[in-house]
Amino acid sequence: MEKQIHGRRYEERNNKPLFKPCAPNSVLTRLGDKWTILVMSHLALADGHRLRFSELKQGIEGITQRMLTLTLRNLERDGLLIREYFPEVPPRVEYQLTDMGASMLPALEGFTSWIRNNWPSIEECRKTYDQR
Repeated sequence: MEKQIHGRRYEERNNKPLFKPCAPNSVLTRLGDKWTILVMSHLALADGHRLRFSELKQGIEGITQRMLTLTLRNLERDGLLIREYFPEVPPRVEYQLTDMGASMLPALEGFTSWIRNNWPSIEECRKTYDQR
C-alpha cells in the first residue's frame, strides 16, 4: 500500500517502509550542489531576477567560468531560468529566473534558514563523531 511522509511516497511491505529513488531525487541533487543556490540567490536579488553572465560571475566568490556555465545550463534545462542571447557587438547574454524558478525562492529560504540555524550543532556533531 502506498503512503506518504513529508510529501515523499513510499510503499509499506511487511509493516515496514520501502523507499525508492525517484525523479525528484535529481532535483534535490541539483539544489544540493555547490553553486546552484548561490546562482539562484544572486538572481533573486537582481532587478527583475535578471543578470548578465559577467555580473553573476563577479557576484559569486570562487566560481569558475566553466562551473557557472554548467550550473546555468542545468538550471535552464530544468526550466528554472531562461537564457537570452542578444546579437550585439560584443554579444550579450542575460539569465532570468522563470516563474517556476522564482517560485522556488521561498523553499530555498526555508532550507538555507534551517542550515544557518543548525550549522553550529551540525559542526559540533561532526567534530564529536570524528573524534570517536
